[in-house]
Amino acid sequence: MEHRKIPVSHSLEHNGQLITVQGPLSPECLQKLDIHADLDAFRRPQEQKEALIEISGLPEGRVIAAFTSDMIIGYVTFHYPDELELWSQGGMEDLIELGAIEVADGYRGSGLGKLLVSTAFEEGQLEDCIVFTTEYYWHWDLKGSGLTVWEYRQMMEKLMKTVDMVWYATDDPEICSHPANCLMVRMGRDVPLSSRETFDRVRFRQRFMY
Repeated sequence: MEHRKIPVSHSLEHNGQLITVQGPLSPECLQKLDIHADLDAFRRPQEQKEALIEISGLPEGRVIAAFTSDMIIGYVTFHYPDELELWSQGGMEDLIELGAIEVADGYRGSGLGKLLVSTAFEEGQLEDCIVFTTEYYWHWDLKGSGLTVWEYRQMMEKLMKTVDMVWYATDDPEICSHPANCLMVRMGRDVPLSSRETFDRVRFRQRFMY
């Protein structure tokens, strides 16, 4: 399938500093930017930048980034699920994972997270896709945020609901391993019934639950 990528850009002021939120970005654009030292939730900052560049070069890959003049301070990524994960088992071309979202510590609470996510869905770019995200409590910055696991879960659900992602049931063992973990999904308006049915079969391994 053809993955529509229409560049969108927004500006936001935070503590007197102008921030640009833009994407999907090309590998060349990301290569020119530095990355904030606090963006280390998933891997070391420089390794994270290399991962962003790689994702942006994928046919289905999308990176929406927030940056001050030449420094990435936040990002959200979209790509196909990993081949080793349950979610790839349906071989679906229109199933896209919201893989990671991260904002540097000093810029949290500015509305950046919401703007990063919403930008990706503008211009109807993902209306022909099922977009999902798997929320695992062990990825959450509970210490830095000062939130309890349930407060953090509520915050993430609120963020994802701004783009109409809703909670979906699943019997995936990793998600079921802790009650705070969850699967959230957005069905694009142009997704065919056949894809919806395939996704239902993927999210339930134990057919008696389906």
